[in-house]
Amino acid sequence: MRAKSKGSNAERELIHLLWERGFAAIRIAGSGSIKYPVPDVLASNGIKTIAVECKASGDSYKYLEKREVHELVEFSERFGAEPLIGIKFNNVAWRFFKPSEMKETGKNYMIKKEEAKEKGRDIDQIIL
Repeated sequence: MRAKSKGSNAERELIHLLWERGFAAIRIAGSGSIKYPVPDVLASNGIKTIAVECKASGDSYKYLEKREVHELVEFSERFGAEPLIGIKFNNVAWRFFKPSEMKETGKNYMIKKEEAKEKGRDIDQIIL
């Protein structure tokens, strides 16, 4: 499966999971390709609003550009949302991190599959 398709499918899966838990959720068209910072997924239950930069990987790790994380934070501050990095590794449920929890590797941030399983929050923890 192409990386773009894998990412889009993962975002759709997250949308369904959020709706099942009482949140209204949408994918943002053009995220990453327009001049303004926008997250991949925006969701709210009227009390809590989250903005999620989504990543999917079949590898044992995933890199994120620092720009992606900084833009997520900028959007979230302006919108009044909680910024989250959502990662979906093959055969692992969605795991979520605050931008401040990401590990820097020079020009990027990186998350390992095992670290995501151990330290990441699951979907039920982020919607509280």
